[in-house]
Amino acid sequence: MDEIKEGIEQIECDVLVIGGGTAGPMAALKAKRKNPKANVILLDKANVKRSGAISMGMDGLNNSVIPGYATPEQYTKEITIANDGICDQAAVYRYAEECYGIIQELDSFGIRFQKDNNGEYDVKKVHHIGTYVLPMPNGDTVKKALYRQLRKSRINIVNRYMATRLLTSGDRVAGAICVNTRSAEFLVVKAKAVIMCLGAAGRLGLPTSGYLYGTYENAANSGEGYAMAYHAGAALANLECYQINPLIKDYNGPACAYVAGPLGGYTTNAGGDRFIECDYWSGQMMQEFYDELQSGNGPVFLKLNHLAEETISEIERILHIVERPTRGHFHEGRGTDYRKQMIEMHISEIGFCSGHSASGVYVDENARTTIKGLYAAGDMANVPHNYMLGAFTNGAIAGEDAIDYAADVDFAAFDEADILAEKTRVLAPTRRDDGVPPNQIEYKTRRLVNDYLQPPKVTAKMELAQQRLAEVRDDMNNAMYVSNAHELMRSLEAASILDCADMAAHASLYRTESRWGLYHNRVDYERNDKDWFCHTLLTKGKNNSPTSRKEAVKPYIVDIADDEKDAYNHQRVTAAE
Repeated sequence: MDEIKEGIEQIECDVLVIGGGTAGPMAALKAKRKNPKANVILLDKANVKRSGAISMGMDGLNNSVIPGYATPEQYTKEITIANDGICDQAAVYRYAEECYGIIQELDSFGIRFQKDNNGEYDVKKVHHIGTYVLPMPNGDTVKKALYRQLRKSRINIVNRYMATRLLTSGDRVAGAICVNTRSAEFLVVKAKAVIMCLGAAGRLGLPTSGYLYGTYENAANSGEGYAMAYHAGAALANLECYQINPLIKDYNGPACAYVAGPLGGYTTNAGGDRFIECDYWSGQMMQEFYDELQSGNGPVFLKLNHLAEETISEIERILHIVERPTRGHFHEGRGTDYRKQMIEMHISEIGFCSGHSASGVYVDENARTTIKGLYAAGDMANVPHNYMLGAFTNGAIAGEDAIDYAADVDFAAFDEADILAEKTRVLAPTRRDDGVPPNQIEYKTRRLVNDYLQPPKVTAKMELAQQRLAEVRDDMNNAMYVSNAHELMRSLEAASILDCADMAAHASLYRTESRWGLYHNRVDYERNDKDWFCHTLLTKGKNNSPTSRKEAVKPYIVDIADDEKDAYNHQRVTAAE
Protein backbone atom coordinates (compact mmCIF):
# COMPACT_ATOMS: atom_id res chain seq x y z
CA MET A 1 0.00 0.00 0.00
CA ASP A 2 1.00 3.66 -0.22
CA GLU A 3 3.58 4.43 2.45
CA ILE A 4 3.03 7.55 4.55
CA LYS A 5 5.94 9.94 4.04
CA GLU A 6 6.96 13.15 5.72
CA GLY A 7 7.50 16.25 3.63
CA ILE A 8 6.06 19.61 2.69
CA GLU A 9 6.52 21.77 -0.39
CA GLN A 10 5.29 25.26 -1.23
CA ILE A 11 4.44 26.69 -4.64
CA GLU A 12 2.55 29.75 -5.87
CA CYS A 13 0.25 30.70 -8.73
CA ASP A 14 -2.08 33.44 -9.87
CA VAL A 15 -5.20 31.27 -9.90
CA LEU A 16 -5.63 27.90 -8.21
CA VAL A 17 -8.55 25.79 -9.47
CA ILE A 18 -9.49 22.92 -7.15
CA GLY A 19 -11.40 20.09 -8.81
CA GLY A 20 -10.73 18.59 -12.23
CA GLY A 21 -14.19 17.36 -13.20
CA THR A 22 -16.42 19.66 -15.26
CA ALA A 23 -16.37 23.23 -13.95
CA GLY A 24 -12.70 23.15 -12.95
CA PRO A 25 -11.14 22.45 -16.36
CA MET A 26 -13.34 25.08 -18.02
CA ALA A 27 -12.42 27.62 -15.32
CA ALA A 28 -8.72 26.91 -15.84
CA LEU A 29 -9.05 27.10 -19.64
CA LYS A 30 -10.85 30.44 -19.57
CA ALA A 31 -8.45 31.95 -17.06
CA LYS A 32 -5.40 30.87 -19.05
CA ARG A 33 -6.81 31.99 -22.39
CA LYS A 34 -7.71 35.41 -21.03
CA ASN A 35 -4.20 35.88 -19.64
CA PRO A 36 -1.75 33.44 -21.26
CA LYS A 37 1.11 34.80 -19.13
CA ALA A 38 -0.62 33.92 -15.87
CA ASN A 39 0.24 30.83 -13.87
CA VAL A 40 -2.96 28.79 -13.57
CA ILE A 41 -2.91 25.52 -11.62
CA LEU A 42 -5.62 22.85 -11.87
CA LEU A 43 -5.49 20.48 -8.90
CA ASP A 44 -7.36 17.22 -8.35
CA LYS A 45 -7.20 14.43 -5.79
CA ALA A 46 -7.37 11.88 -8.62
CA ASN A 47 -6.19 12.34 -12.21
CA VAL A 48 -7.82 15.14 -14.20
CA LYS A 49 -7.81 12.95 -17.31
CA ARG A 50 -10.50 10.71 -15.81
CA SER A 51 -11.88 12.53 -12.76
CA GLY A 52 -15.23 14.01 -11.86
CA ALA A 53 -18.86 13.17 -12.51
CA ILE A 54 -18.32 13.20 -16.29
CA SER A 55 -15.42 10.73 -16.19
CA MET A 56 -17.44 8.19 -18.20
CA GLY A 57 -19.27 10.80 -20.25
CA MET A 58 -22.80 12.18 -20.24
CA ASP A 59 -25.89 11.43 -22.32
CA GLY A 60 -26.82 15.04 -23.03
CA LEU A 61 -27.28 18.59 -21.87
CA ASN A 62 -30.37 18.99 -19.68
CA ASN A 63 -30.63 22.79 -19.75
CA SER A 64 -29.52 24.15 -23.11
CA VAL A 65 -30.89 27.64 -23.79
CA ILE A 66 -30.65 27.71 -27.59
CA PRO A 67 -32.09 30.55 -29.69
CA GLY A 68 -35.27 29.46 -31.42
CA TYR A 69 -36.10 26.91 -28.73
CA ALA A 70 -35.99 28.97 -25.54
CA THR A 71 -35.05 32.38 -24.24
CA PRO A 72 -33.07 33.40 -21.14
CA GLU A 73 -36.29 34.87 -19.78
CA GLN A 74 -38.16 31.58 -20.19
CA TYR A 75 -35.38 29.59 -18.59
CA THR A 76 -35.02 31.99 -15.67
CA LYS A 77 -38.76 31.83 -15.07
CA GLU A 78 -38.74 28.01 -15.22
CA ILE A 79 -35.93 27.66 -12.69
CA THR A 80 -37.40 30.27 -10.36
CA ILE A 81 -40.76 28.48 -10.28
CA ALA A 82 -39.15 25.04 -9.93
CA ASN A 83 -37.17 26.32 -6.94
CA ASP A 84 -40.21 27.73 -5.10
CA GLY A 85 -39.13 31.29 -5.89
CA ILE A 86 -36.00 31.13 -3.70
CA CYS A 87 -33.64 32.17 -6.47
CA ASP A 88 -31.26 35.06 -7.13
CA GLN A 89 -32.14 35.40 -10.78
CA ALA A 90 -29.05 37.35 -11.84
CA ALA A 91 -26.86 34.23 -11.75
CA VAL A 92 -29.48 32.07 -13.48
CA TYR A 93 -30.09 34.69 -16.16
CA ARG A 94 -26.37 35.14 -16.84
CA TYR A 95 -26.01 31.39 -17.24
CA ALA A 96 -28.95 31.37 -19.65
CA GLU A 97 -27.39 34.14 -21.73
CA GLU A 98 -23.93 32.57 -21.95
CA CYS A 99 -24.52 28.82 -22.14
CA TYR A 100 -25.20 28.83 -25.91
CA GLY A 101 -21.69 30.13 -26.52
CA ILE A 102 -20.35 27.33 -24.32
CA ILE A 103 -22.30 24.75 -26.35
CA GLN A 104 -20.72 26.08 -29.54
CA GLU A 105 -17.30 25.97 -27.91
CA LEU A 106 -17.81 22.38 -26.76
CA ASP A 107 -18.91 21.57 -30.31
CA SER A 108 -15.61 22.97 -31.55
CA PHE A 109 -13.79 20.61 -29.12
CA GLY A 110 -15.23 17.65 -31.05
CA ILE A 111 -18.13 16.89 -28.72
CA ARG A 112 -21.01 16.15 -31.08
CA PHE A 113 -24.52 17.26 -30.25
CA GLN A 114 -27.53 15.75 -31.97
CA LYS A 115 -28.69 17.76 -34.99
CA ASP A 116 -31.69 17.52 -37.29
CA ASN A 117 -31.72 17.19 -41.08
CA ASN A 118 -31.17 20.94 -41.42
CA GLY A 119 -28.05 20.87 -39.28
CA GLU A 120 -29.78 22.60 -36.36
CA TYR A 121 -29.45 21.39 -32.77
CA ASP A 122 -32.14 18.73 -32.18
CA VAL A 123 -33.45 19.95 -28.83
CA LYS A 124 -36.05 17.91 -26.91
CA LYS A 125 -38.73 19.01 -24.43
CA VAL A 126 -39.00 17.87 -20.80
CA HIS A 127 -39.49 21.11 -18.85
CA HIS A 128 -42.78 23.00 -18.44
CA ILE A 129 -41.62 26.20 -20.18
CA GLY A 130 -39.27 26.06 -23.15
CA THR A 131 -37.29 23.24 -24.74
CA TYR A 132 -33.82 22.54 -23.34
CA VAL A 133 -32.66 18.90 -23.63
CA LEU A 134 -29.88 18.39 -26.19
CA PRO A 135 -28.67 14.78 -26.72
CA MET A 136 -24.95 14.01 -27.18
CA PRO A 137 -24.38 11.08 -29.56
CA ASN A 138 -20.72 10.75 -28.54
CA GLY A 139 -21.18 11.84 -24.94
CA ASP A 140 -18.68 9.22 -23.78
CA THR A 141 -15.86 11.36 -25.23
CA VAL A 142 -16.66 14.60 -23.39
CA LYS A 143 -13.92 14.27 -20.76
CA LYS A 144 -11.34 13.18 -23.30
CA ALA A 145 -12.10 16.20 -25.47
CA LEU A 146 -11.90 18.53 -22.49
CA TYR A 147 -8.57 17.07 -21.39
CA ARG A 148 -7.11 17.61 -24.86
CA GLN A 149 -7.91 21.31 -24.54
CA LEU A 150 -6.14 21.47 -21.18
CA ARG A 151 -3.01 19.96 -22.70
CA LYS A 152 -3.13 22.30 -25.70
CA SER A 153 -3.41 25.32 -23.44
CA ARG A 154 -0.54 24.05 -21.27
CA ILE A 155 -2.46 24.29 -18.05
CA ASN A 156 -0.35 23.31 -15.05
CA ILE A 157 -2.05 20.15 -13.77
CA VAL A 158 -1.34 18.80 -10.30
CA ASN A 159 -2.79 15.29 -9.92
CA ARG A 160 -3.18 13.18 -6.78
CA TYR A 161 -3.26 16.10 -4.35
CA MET A 162 -6.32 16.57 -2.15
CA ALA A 163 -7.03 20.07 -0.89
CA THR A 164 -7.94 19.89 2.81
CA ARG A 165 -8.23 23.51 3.96
CA LEU A 166 -8.21 26.98 2.41
CA LEU A 167 -5.71 29.55 3.63
CA THR A 168 -7.17 32.97 4.40
CA SER A 169 -5.90 36.39 5.39
CA GLY A 170 -8.60 38.56 6.93
CA ASP A 171 -11.47 38.62 4.44
CA ARG A 172 -9.29 37.33 1.55
CA VAL A 173 -8.31 33.91 0.34
CA ALA A 174 -4.58 33.21 0.33
CA GLY A 175 -4.27 29.69 -1.06
CA ALA A 176 -4.81 26.10 0.01
CA ILE A 177 -3.22 23.28 1.95
CA CYS A 178 -3.13 19.93 0.13
CA VAL A 179 -1.99 16.38 0.86
CA ASN A 180 -0.76 13.79 -1.63
CA THR A 181 -3.21 10.89 -1.87
CA ARG A 182 -0.41 8.40 -2.59
CA SER A 183 2.33 9.52 -0.21
CA ALA A 184 0.71 11.88 2.37
CA GLU A 185 3.28 14.57 1.59
CA PHE A 186 1.96 18.11 1.94
CA LEU A 187 1.73 20.88 -0.63
CA VAL A 188 0.99 24.51 0.22
CA VAL A 189 -0.27 26.52 -2.74
CA LYS A 190 -0.12 30.31 -2.42
CA ALA A 191 -2.68 31.82 -4.77
CA LYS A 192 -4.08 35.25 -5.49
CA ALA A 193 -7.45 33.70 -6.34
CA VAL A 194 -8.95 30.25 -5.73
CA ILE A 195 -11.82 28.63 -7.65
CA MET A 196 -13.52 25.69 -5.94
CA CYS A 197 -15.10 23.16 -8.32
CA LEU A 198 -15.29 20.06 -6.14
CA GLY A 199 -18.73 18.80 -7.09
CA ALA A 200 -21.65 17.61 -5.00
CA ALA A 201 -21.63 16.12 -1.52
CA GLY A 202 -22.55 12.77 -3.00
CA ARG A 203 -21.70 10.51 -0.04
CA LEU A 204 -23.91 12.19 2.55
CA GLY A 205 -26.74 9.67 2.75
CA LEU A 206 -26.32 5.90 2.51
CA PRO A 207 -27.76 4.05 -0.50
CA THR A 208 -30.34 1.39 0.25
CA SER A 209 -27.78 -1.16 -0.94
CA GLY A 210 -25.52 -0.23 1.97
CA TYR A 211 -22.51 0.16 -0.33
CA LEU A 212 -20.45 3.25 0.57
CA TYR A 213 -19.62 4.00 -3.06
CA GLY A 214 -22.86 2.82 -4.70
CA THR A 215 -24.16 6.39 -4.72
CA TYR A 216 -26.41 8.28 -7.11
CA GLU A 217 -23.76 11.00 -7.44
CA ASN A 218 -20.12 10.45 -8.32
CA ALA A 219 -18.81 8.69 -5.22
CA ALA A 220 -15.50 10.59 -5.36
CA ASN A 221 -17.39 13.79 -4.52
CA SER A 222 -17.54 13.50 -0.75
CA GLY A 223 -18.34 17.10 0.14
CA GLU A 224 -14.86 18.45 0.83
CA GLY A 225 -15.67 21.62 -1.14
CA TYR A 226 -18.59 22.35 1.17
CA ALA A 227 -16.45 21.58 4.22
CA MET A 228 -13.49 23.72 3.07
CA ALA A 229 -15.76 26.68 2.32
CA TYR A 230 -17.36 26.30 5.75
CA HIS A 231 -14.05 26.18 7.63
CA ALA A 232 -12.74 29.18 5.68
CA GLY A 233 -15.74 31.25 6.79
CA ALA A 234 -17.64 31.41 3.50
CA ALA A 235 -21.44 31.43 3.53
CA LEU A 236 -23.35 28.39 2.27
CA ALA A 237 -26.94 28.76 1.09
CA ASN A 238 -30.07 26.67 1.59
CA LEU A 239 -28.40 23.48 2.78
CA GLU A 240 -31.79 22.27 3.97
CA CYS A 241 -32.76 22.00 0.28
CA TYR A 242 -31.49 18.44 -0.17
CA GLN A 243 -30.84 16.68 -3.42
CA ILE A 244 -33.12 13.64 -3.78
CA ASN A 245 -33.59 11.96 -7.15
CA PRO A 246 -35.59 9.17 -8.78
CA LEU A 247 -33.41 6.22 -9.65
CA ILE A 248 -33.42 2.63 -10.85
CA LYS A 249 -34.02 0.50 -7.77
CA ASP A 250 -30.96 -1.39 -6.56
CA TYR A 251 -28.82 -0.01 -9.39
CA ASN A 252 -28.77 3.47 -7.84
CA GLY A 253 -28.25 5.17 -11.17
CA PRO A 254 -30.57 7.77 -12.70
CA ALA A 255 -33.66 6.47 -14.44
CA CYS A 256 -32.93 9.12 -17.09
CA ALA A 257 -36.31 10.59 -17.87
CA TYR A 258 -34.31 13.23 -19.74
CA VAL A 259 -33.39 10.56 -22.29
CA ALA A 260 -36.51 8.41 -22.20
CA GLY A 261 -39.08 11.21 -21.76
CA PRO A 262 -38.57 12.98 -25.08
CA LEU A 263 -38.75 9.58 -26.79
CA GLY A 264 -42.04 8.63 -25.17
CA GLY A 265 -41.08 7.03 -21.84
CA TYR A 266 -42.72 8.16 -18.60
CA THR A 267 -43.09 7.43 -14.90
CA THR A 268 -46.03 5.27 -13.77
CA ASN A 269 -47.38 3.54 -10.70
CA ALA A 270 -47.70 -0.23 -10.39
CA GLY A 271 -50.88 -0.17 -12.46
CA GLY A 272 -49.08 1.43 -15.38
CA ASP A 273 -50.88 4.75 -14.85
CA ARG A 274 -49.06 8.04 -15.25
CA PHE A 275 -49.48 10.11 -12.08
CA ILE A 276 -47.33 13.21 -12.75
CA GLU A 277 -47.61 15.39 -15.82
CA CYS A 278 -43.92 16.35 -16.09
CA ASP A 279 -40.85 14.31 -15.22
CA TYR A 280 -38.65 17.38 -14.80
CA TRP A 281 -37.04 17.11 -11.40
CA SER A 282 -38.15 19.41 -8.64
CA GLY A 283 -38.81 18.99 -4.96
CA GLN A 284 -42.53 18.88 -5.60
CA MET A 285 -42.15 16.23 -8.30
CA MET A 286 -40.16 14.17 -5.80
CA GLN A 287 -42.93 14.64 -3.23
CA GLU A 288 -45.48 13.26 -5.70
CA PHE A 289 -43.09 10.39 -6.46
CA TYR A 290 -42.64 9.65 -2.75
CA ASP A 291 -46.39 9.81 -2.06
CA GLU A 292 -47.14 7.37 -4.88
CA LEU A 293 -44.33 5.07 -3.76
CA GLN A 294 -45.68 4.92 -0.21
CA SER A 295 -49.32 4.54 -1.27
CA GLY A 296 -51.21 1.44 -2.28
CA ASN A 297 -50.41 2.35 -5.90
CA GLY A 298 -46.67 1.72 -5.52
CA PRO A 299 -44.05 0.73 -6.46
CA VAL A 300 -43.16 3.28 -9.14
CA PHE A 301 -41.82 2.34 -12.56
CA LEU A 302 -40.27 3.80 -15.71
CA LYS A 303 -42.45 2.63 -18.59
CA LEU A 304 -40.80 1.98 -21.96
CA ASN A 305 -42.46 -1.28 -23.05
CA HIS A 306 -45.09 0.53 -25.12
CA LEU A 307 -42.45 2.04 -27.44
CA ALA A 308 -41.38 0.85 -30.88
CA GLU A 309 -38.32 -1.37 -31.24
CA GLU A 310 -36.24 1.30 -32.95
CA THR A 311 -37.05 3.77 -30.15
CA ILE A 312 -36.05 1.33 -27.41
CA SER A 313 -32.85 0.50 -29.26
CA GLU A 314 -32.00 4.19 -29.41
CA ILE A 315 -32.62 4.56 -25.66
CA GLU A 316 -30.39 1.54 -24.97
CA ARG A 317 -27.66 2.89 -27.23
CA ILE A 318 -27.54 6.09 -25.20
CA LEU A 319 -28.09 4.79 -21.67
CA HIS A 320 -25.88 1.70 -21.86
CA ILE A 321 -22.78 3.42 -23.24
CA VAL A 322 -22.34 6.81 -21.58
CA GLU A 323 -22.15 7.95 -17.95
CA ARG A 324 -22.93 4.52 -16.44
CA PRO A 325 -22.04 1.71 -18.86
CA THR A 326 -22.88 -0.88 -16.18
CA ARG A 327 -26.61 -0.11 -16.58
CA GLY A 328 -27.09 -2.64 -19.38
CA HIS A 329 -25.25 -5.33 -17.41
CA PHE A 330 -27.50 -4.67 -14.41
CA HIS A 331 -30.67 -5.11 -16.47
CA GLU A 332 -29.27 -8.23 -18.10
CA GLY A 333 -28.45 -9.75 -14.72
CA ARG A 334 -31.89 -8.94 -13.36
CA GLY A 335 -33.62 -10.18 -16.49
CA THR A 336 -35.22 -6.81 -17.28
CA ASP A 337 -35.94 -6.09 -20.93
CA TYR A 338 -37.24 -2.61 -21.78
CA ARG A 339 -39.45 -4.24 -24.42
CA LYS A 340 -41.23 -6.53 -21.95
CA GLN A 341 -41.15 -5.11 -18.43
CA MET A 342 -41.35 -1.75 -16.74
CA ILE A 343 -38.24 -0.74 -14.74
CA GLU A 344 -38.74 -0.44 -10.99
CA MET A 345 -37.69 2.92 -9.57
CA HIS A 346 -36.97 4.24 -6.10
CA ILE A 347 -35.67 7.34 -4.31
CA SER A 348 -32.01 8.17 -3.88
CA GLU A 349 -30.14 8.94 -0.69
CA ILE A 350 -29.86 12.63 0.21
CA GLY A 351 -26.97 14.89 -0.76
CA PHE A 352 -25.97 18.50 -1.32
CA CYS A 353 -25.97 19.48 -4.99
CA SER A 354 -27.04 22.66 -6.72
CA GLY A 355 -26.93 20.75 -10.00
CA HIS A 356 -30.16 19.01 -9.05
CA SER A 357 -31.52 21.31 -6.33
CA ALA A 358 -30.17 24.51 -4.76
CA SER A 359 -27.82 23.74 -1.84
CA GLY A 360 -24.31 25.13 -2.21
CA VAL A 361 -21.72 27.76 -1.49
CA TYR A 362 -23.36 31.18 -1.82
CA VAL A 363 -22.22 32.96 -5.01
CA ASP A 364 -23.27 35.90 -7.16
CA GLU A 365 -23.58 36.10 -10.94
CA ASN A 366 -19.77 36.31 -11.21
CA ALA A 367 -19.31 33.09 -9.17
CA ARG A 368 -17.83 35.14 -6.31
CA THR A 369 -18.31 33.81 -2.78
CA THR A 370 -18.49 35.92 0.38
CA ILE A 371 -14.68 35.73 0.71
CA LYS A 372 -12.64 38.01 -1.56
CA GLY A 373 -10.74 36.13 -4.25
CA LEU A 374 -12.62 32.88 -3.57
CA TYR A 375 -14.95 31.53 -6.27
CA ALA A 376 -17.19 28.48 -6.56
CA ALA A 377 -18.76 26.83 -9.61
CA GLY A 378 -20.52 23.63 -10.60
CA ASP A 379 -22.49 21.37 -8.30
CA MET A 380 -21.08 22.95 -5.13
CA ALA A 381 -22.18 26.54 -5.92
CA ASN A 382 -25.75 27.52 -5.12
CA VAL A 383 -26.94 28.51 -8.61
CA PRO A 384 -29.98 26.17 -8.75
CA HIS A 385 -30.57 23.34 -11.24
CA ASN A 386 -27.14 23.75 -12.83
CA TYR A 387 -26.41 20.32 -14.34
CA MET A 388 -23.35 19.72 -16.51
CA LEU A 389 -23.80 22.71 -18.80
CA GLY A 390 -24.18 24.95 -15.77
CA ALA A 391 -20.87 23.64 -14.45
CA PHE A 392 -19.17 24.41 -17.76
CA THR A 393 -20.74 27.86 -18.06
CA ASN A 394 -20.30 29.03 -14.49
CA GLY A 395 -16.79 27.57 -14.45
CA ALA A 396 -16.04 29.77 -17.45
CA ILE A 397 -17.52 32.81 -15.68
CA ALA A 398 -15.44 32.08 -12.57
CA GLY A 399 -12.21 31.62 -14.54
CA GLU A 400 -12.53 34.91 -16.41
CA ASP A 401 -13.46 36.90 -13.31
CA ALA A 402 -10.77 35.30 -11.14
CA ILE A 403 -7.96 36.04 -13.60
CA ASP A 404 -8.98 39.70 -13.66
CA TYR A 405 -9.07 39.78 -9.86
CA ALA A 406 -5.61 38.16 -9.62
CA ALA A 407 -4.14 40.78 -11.96
CA ASP A 408 -5.02 43.55 -9.53
CA VAL A 409 -3.78 42.08 -6.24
CA ASP A 410 -0.62 40.69 -4.69
CA PHE A 411 -0.37 37.51 -2.64
CA ALA A 412 -2.08 37.72 0.73
CA ALA A 413 -0.05 36.89 3.80
CA PHE A 414 -1.18 33.99 5.95
CA ASP A 415 -0.26 32.58 9.33
CA GLU A 416 2.29 29.76 9.10
CA ALA A 417 0.74 28.36 12.28
CA ASP A 418 -2.35 27.50 10.22
CA ILE A 419 -0.25 25.10 8.14
CA LEU A 420 1.17 23.41 11.22
CA ALA A 421 -2.28 23.08 12.77
CA GLU A 422 -3.70 21.55 9.59
CA LYS A 423 -0.80 19.13 9.27
CA THR A 424 -1.39 18.03 12.86
CA ARG A 425 -5.11 17.52 12.20
CA VAL A 426 -4.62 15.58 8.98
CA LEU A 427 -1.92 13.26 10.31
CA ALA A 428 -3.51 12.59 13.71
CA PRO A 429 -4.98 9.21 12.62
CA THR A 430 -1.51 8.08 11.50
CA ARG A 431 -0.04 8.70 14.97
CA ARG A 432 -2.15 5.97 16.61
CA ASP A 433 -1.24 2.29 16.84
CA ASP A 434 -4.82 1.08 16.51
CA GLY A 435 -8.36 2.38 16.40
CA VAL A 436 -11.46 2.78 14.26
CA PRO A 437 -10.89 2.69 10.47
CA PRO A 438 -12.31 5.55 8.34
CA ASN A 439 -14.86 3.35 6.58
CA GLN A 440 -16.57 2.62 9.90
CA ILE A 441 -16.69 6.32 10.80
CA GLU A 442 -18.17 7.06 7.39
CA TYR A 443 -20.69 4.23 7.50
CA LYS A 444 -21.99 5.23 10.92
CA THR A 445 -22.29 8.90 9.88
CA ARG A 446 -24.23 8.07 6.75
CA ARG A 447 -26.47 5.52 8.51
CA LEU A 448 -27.37 8.24 11.04
CA VAL A 449 -28.13 10.60 8.16
CA ASN A 450 -30.58 8.06 6.78
CA ASP A 451 -32.13 7.33 10.17
CA TYR A 452 -32.61 10.92 11.29
CA LEU A 453 -32.24 13.42 8.43
CA GLN A 454 -33.88 11.70 5.43
CA PRO A 455 -37.19 13.45 4.58
CA PRO A 456 -39.92 13.69 5.64
CA LYS A 457 -38.06 15.61 8.35
CA VAL A 458 -39.06 15.33 12.02
CA THR A 459 -37.73 17.83 14.56
CA ALA A 460 -37.07 15.31 17.33
CA LYS A 461 -35.19 13.05 14.92
CA MET A 462 -32.96 15.88 13.69
CA GLU A 463 -32.14 16.90 17.25
CA LEU A 464 -31.19 13.29 17.98
CA ALA A 465 -29.03 13.35 14.85
CA GLN A 466 -27.01 16.22 16.28
CA GLN A 467 -26.37 14.25 19.47
CA ARG A 468 -25.38 11.06 17.65
CA LEU A 469 -23.19 12.89 15.14
CA ALA A 470 -21.36 14.57 18.03
CA GLU A 471 -20.55 11.10 19.36
CA VAL A 472 -19.20 10.10 15.95
CA ARG A 473 -17.06 13.24 15.86
CA ASP A 474 -15.58 12.31 19.23
CA ASP A 475 -14.65 8.88 17.85
CA MET A 476 -13.21 10.47 14.72
CA ASN A 477 -11.10 12.99 16.63
CA ASN A 478 -9.80 10.57 19.23
CA ALA A 479 -9.88 7.05 17.80
CA MET A 480 -9.77 7.07 13.98
CA TYR A 481 -6.75 5.13 12.73
CA VAL A 482 -5.10 4.82 9.31
CA SER A 483 -2.06 2.84 8.21
CA ASN A 484 -1.41 4.14 4.69
CA ALA A 485 -1.88 7.18 2.46
CA HIS A 486 -4.97 5.79 0.74
CA GLU A 487 -6.74 5.33 4.05
CA LEU A 488 -5.61 8.83 5.01
CA MET A 489 -7.53 10.19 2.02
CA ARG A 490 -10.58 8.21 3.15
CA SER A 491 -10.25 9.65 6.66
CA LEU A 492 -10.30 13.19 5.23
CA GLU A 493 -13.37 12.34 3.17
CA ALA A 494 -15.06 10.94 6.28
CA ALA A 495 -14.37 14.21 8.09
CA SER A 496 -15.94 16.22 5.26
CA ILE A 497 -19.00 13.95 5.21
CA LEU A 498 -19.45 14.47 8.94
CA ASP A 499 -19.15 18.25 8.50
CA CYS A 500 -21.84 18.12 5.80
CA ALA A 501 -24.11 16.01 8.02
CA ASP A 502 -23.77 18.57 10.82
CA MET A 503 -24.62 21.38 8.40
CA ALA A 504 -27.60 19.46 7.00
CA ALA A 505 -29.06 18.96 10.48
CA HIS A 506 -28.49 22.57 11.56
CA ALA A 507 -29.87 24.11 8.36
CA SER A 508 -32.95 21.87 8.41
CA LEU A 509 -33.75 22.80 12.00
CA TYR A 510 -33.23 26.50 11.31
CA ARG A 511 -35.83 26.79 8.51
CA THR A 512 -39.04 26.21 10.47
CA GLU A 513 -41.30 25.62 7.49
CA SER A 514 -41.78 23.09 4.68
CA ARG A 515 -40.36 24.15 1.28
CA TRP A 516 -39.25 22.54 -2.00
CA GLY A 517 -41.60 19.56 -1.79
CA LEU A 518 -39.82 16.49 -0.44
CA TYR A 519 -36.43 18.23 -0.24
CA HIS A 520 -37.41 20.08 2.95
CA ASN A 521 -40.66 18.48 4.05
CA ARG A 522 -40.85 19.17 7.79
CA VAL A 523 -43.90 17.28 8.90
CA ASP A 524 -44.48 19.55 11.91
CA TYR A 525 -44.45 22.80 9.86
CA GLU A 526 -46.38 24.15 6.88
CA ARG A 527 -44.98 26.34 4.12
CA ASN A 528 -44.68 29.93 5.33
CA ASP A 529 -43.86 32.52 2.65
CA LYS A 530 -44.44 35.40 5.06
CA ASP A 531 -41.47 34.50 7.27
CA TRP A 532 -39.38 32.24 5.07
CA PHE A 533 -39.37 33.58 1.53
CA CYS A 534 -35.60 34.01 1.80
CA HIS A 535 -32.28 32.26 1.54
CA THR A 536 -30.76 30.79 4.66
CA LEU A 537 -27.01 31.39 4.89
CA LEU A 538 -24.95 29.08 7.07
CA THR A 539 -21.48 30.00 8.32
CA LYS A 540 -19.03 28.75 10.93
CA GLY A 541 -19.83 30.33 14.29
CA LYS A 542 -17.47 31.50 17.01
CA ASN A 543 -17.91 28.21 18.86
CA ASN A 544 -16.83 26.29 15.72
CA SER A 545 -20.42 25.13 15.17
CA PRO A 546 -22.81 26.13 12.35
CA THR A 547 -24.81 29.31 12.68
CA SER A 548 -27.49 30.55 10.28
CA ARG A 549 -29.19 33.76 9.25
CA LYS A 550 -31.76 34.87 6.70
CA GLU A 551 -30.80 36.60 3.44
CA ALA A 552 -33.38 38.33 1.29
CA VAL A 553 -34.02 37.06 -2.22
CA LYS A 554 -32.74 39.74 -4.61
CA PRO A 555 -35.29 41.55 -6.82
CA TYR A 556 -36.32 39.50 -9.82
CA ILE A 557 -35.07 40.28 -13.31
CA VAL A 558 -37.91 38.25 -14.84
CA ASP A 559 -41.32 38.78 -13.26
CA ILE A 560 -43.36 35.77 -12.20
CA ALA A 561 -47.14 36.15 -12.43
CA ASP A 562 -49.19 35.14 -9.40
CA ASP A 563 -50.88 32.32 -11.32
CA GLU A 564 -47.47 30.91 -12.34
CA LYS A 565 -45.75 30.84 -8.96
CA ASP A 566 -47.15 27.49 -7.82
CA ALA A 567 -47.22 25.73 -11.21
CA TYR A 568 -45.06 22.89 -9.89
CA ASN A 569 -47.59 22.21 -7.12
CA HIS A 570 -50.16 21.05 -9.66
CA GLN A 571 -48.37 18.20 -11.44
CA ARG A 572 -50.46 15.28 -10.29
CA VAL A 573 -52.59 13.64 -12.95
CA THR A 574 -56.08 13.38 -11.47
CA ALA A 575 -58.57 10.58 -12.00
CA ALA A 576 -60.82 12.89 -14.02
CA GLU A 577 -58.07 13.33 -16.57
